[in-house]
Amino acid sequence: MKLIADGILVTPAGPVRGDLVLDGGSIADVVPGGVASRDGFDEVYDASGCYVYPGFIDAHTHMQCWTGMDWTADSFETGTRAAACGGTTTIVDYATQDRGTTMPDALAEWHRRADGTCTANYGFHMAIAEWNNETKADIPAMFDAGVTSFKTYFAYDHLRLPDDQMLDVLETIRPGGGILCVHCENGDLVDSLQRRVFDAGVTGPEGHPMSRPAICEAEAISRLMYLAELSGARVNVVHLSTALGLEAVEAAKARGVDVCVESCPQYLILDDTCFLEPDFQGAKYVMSPPPRKPHDRSVLQDALVDGSIDTLATDHCSFNLFGQKDRGVGDFRKIPNGGPGVEHRPALIQTLFADELGPEDFCRLMSENPARVFGMYPEKGRLAAGSDADVCVWDPSVAWTISVKNQHQAVDYTPYEGFEARGMPRYVFVNGELAAENGEPTGAKPGRYVPRHAGCEPRRVDDGPEVP
Repeated sequence: MKLIADGILVTPAGPVRGDLVLDGGSIADVVPGGVASRDGFDEVYDASGCYVYPGFIDAHTHMQCWTGMDWTADSFETGTRAAACGGTTTIVDYATQDRGTTMPDALAEWHRRADGTCTANYGFHMAIAEWNNETKADIPAMFDAGVTSFKTYFAYDHLRLPDDQMLDVLETIRPGGGILCVHCENGDLVDSLQRRVFDAGVTGPEGHPMSRPAICEAEAISRLMYLAELSGARVNVVHLSTALGLEAVEAAKARGVDVCVESCPQYLILDDTCFLEPDFQGAKYVMSPPPRKPHDRSVLQDALVDGSIDTLATDHCSFNLFGQKDRGVGDFRKIPNGGPGVEHRPALIQTLFADELGPEDFCRLMSENPARVFGMYPEKGRLAAGSDADVCVWDPSVAWTISVKNQHQAVDYTPYEGFEARGMPRYVFVNGELAAENGEPTGAKPGRYVPRHAGCEPRRVDDGPEVP
């Protein structure tokens, strides 16, 4: 057995100083005040001065993904290693059923890419690019395989579904308790605006945000809200980036729509001035949706603090600046969309919101709520006897600078170069095995596939602590 000693345990009932006992892949005991004797433990880890969290969960990643033009820079091996170094013990990646393929075939392919290679645990959403009778008939097989969340797109011609098919997807997954994650951008408007902006002579990275204005997101979110209301199904707005989009969500919540909201660090830290960096450096930030106006950033920061945002993910989709993104020199439409972030999310958020949010809030946003929403709770997302031994021992006293020079993501830049971070994982355990120490990998690959059940409501900020 392992003992994590003398830390501040972030438990469902609130923070408490004490010890955590791990036995194999499970938490054996949570001991307020500490164990009576350390005799009998195989290993003892000093957590003094640290917060002990249930391992963080990043429920939006794209590892080892073929886009039709290129592979992402991070494989499951490199991406989950980087995730663990930053304190994330589980990712949920987007497997994709491309047109002409089936969901079982897509799931088998993503298992082929991930199985046996991962430092952190991994589950899969299933993105649906073609909806027909065969796809519909395969939905029960997805639930049986532990895939209880799905994704559709309002943008990208090779991925998006028409509204009537979107409604049918919602109605089909609802009886099993499934949730639909949706990329909310109006694809027709984006396609048209890209042509207009390019034809007007704007060819550099700054053309990207110009062709994807906030209204494109807000309209698509509003449309999704009405489809969700019509179907009665649960939906998850992924990578919310705009104040207008948040308004549409809040209006839908007032009507009783069952909606969860995800945002990402890039929309809380960056704004659209990043695209003006010289020498094509603005291409680093070409992702969809793009970083927005300072006003949007401020509104989303407030929403994170007041609880309007339920989960924080990264949309980690890494492409190298040199050899991949630079294929779009002279035409912003050819820049691969996506950016890295799986390693740095916990440090970014805990630094940026150190004065507004406490350890329970960080736990709720990055561990408990993702586990609840996506069917991993109470096995994950809490420190309690019987839960999985995925643990992040977070040292808030460590000051360090985020840089491509010290990251483990297999990409040649970070959007957060020079960010002065406060806090780093001292120890990260995945299934009870030490996977990272002081931000460096141990070389272990204890990550396992996580089959998921139907999810539940996220915990809101006004719910109070859970009574054990």
